[in-house]
Amino acid sequence: MDSTLVTAVRHHDVNRDGRDFVVGDLHGCVDALRFLLREIEFDPSRDRLFSVGDLVDRGAQSEEALTLLDKPWFHAVLGNHEDTLCAVAEGRLEKHWWYGIGGLWSERVPMERLRAYAQRLRTLPLVRVIGAGSDRFNVLHAEFLGTDAELDANHFSDETRQQLLWGRGLAMGTSDPANQRGLSLTFCGHTPVREVQQFGAQVFIDTGAFGPGGKLTIVEARTTARWSVTVDLARSAGASALALP
Repeated sequence: MDSTLVTAVRHHDVNRDGRDFVVGDLHGCVDALRFLLREIEFDPSRDRLFSVGDLVDRGAQSEEALTLLDKPWFHAVLGNHEDTLCAVAEGRLEKHWWYGIGGLWSERVPMERLRAYAQRLRTLPLVRVIGAGSDRFNVLHAEFLGTDAELDANHFSDETRQQLLWGRGLAMGTSDPANQRGLSLTFCGHTPVREVQQFGAQVFIDTGAFGPGGKLTIVEARTTARWSVTVDLARSAGASALALP
C-alpha cells in the first residue's frame, strides 16, 4: 500500500454541545486513559477526545489502544510510531528497527493483522483543525513551523511531513518560535516533557506516560484545565476494570 495519507488535514466543526479534550502520547497506556476519562466525567454523546498520535509502542496495551480508532468520539492524528508500524507492515522497514523504538509487542502479532492495522492507520490525517477564527485550534504529532494558511493548503513536502512526525526543534530550543506567527493554538506531543509546556503557539502535552515517573495528560481545549495520572496510580485505583465509553 502506498504510504501517502488519504487526507493530510482534516477539519472538524466547533463543538457547541460539549467539550473538546486533547490527550498526549498514549503509548499503550490505556488504563491511564480509562482513569482520566472517569476523572473528567467524559460524555461520549457530547464530548470529543483528540489524540496527538503515538497510540502504540512502549506501553503494554498497544493493540487495545488501536481499538480506540473505532470509537466515534476519538479522533487521532498519525504519530511517528504508527507511521513506523505502517512501514514495517508495508515491507519498507525491517521489524528489528521497530523493536528498538518500542515495537516489540508486535512480535506476537501475525503480519496479516499488522497489515490490517496499517490499512486503518493510513486513513489518519497528519493534522486535525477544529473550529475557525478565534475558536480554532490544531492538533498534530510533533511540530509545525508555519501558519494556519499553510496547514489549510493541505499539501506538505517530504521535509514538512518529516517535521510533523519527527520534529523536535521547538521543544529542544533549536527552532525559532517566531516561525509560528499566524498559527492558531496547536496541541502536539512526541517530545516528552515533565509538565505541559508551550513554545509559541504550540502546546506540548506528552508527559511520558510509558516511562518511570511519567504520566498521561489530558487537557481541555481553549481552557487551562488539565489532568494527569501515572499508569501505576490508575491501576491501583481500579482503572483496569473500567469500561471505555
